[in-house]
Amino acid sequence: MTTQYSNQPTGQQPHGAPRGGSGNNVLSIVAIVLGVISLIFLPILFGVIGVVLAIIAKTVRHERLATIAIVVSAVGLIGGMVLGAVVAGS
Repeated sequence: MTTQYSNQPTGQQPHGAPRGGSGNNVLSIVAIVLGVISLIFLPILFGVIGVVLAIIAKTVRHERLATIAIVVSAVGLIGGMVLGAVVAGS
């Protein structure tokens, strides 16, 4: 948006979709979902994929939720393996 007398911006943001939001955290959200799924189903597969995606989100894309995604995926990986060992042992 410009003023009537010059091409200088007035400081208002243009209309449309807001900047930021969950669109920037796609890999982190996918990693969190995979971490939760890995607690029940195939923890080695889903947990490792979740950790890898979370690390990529942290180092390459600098997503805000990446640290949470790393923790959730690692807990899902380890917790799923422990849970599987307990169920298989009984």
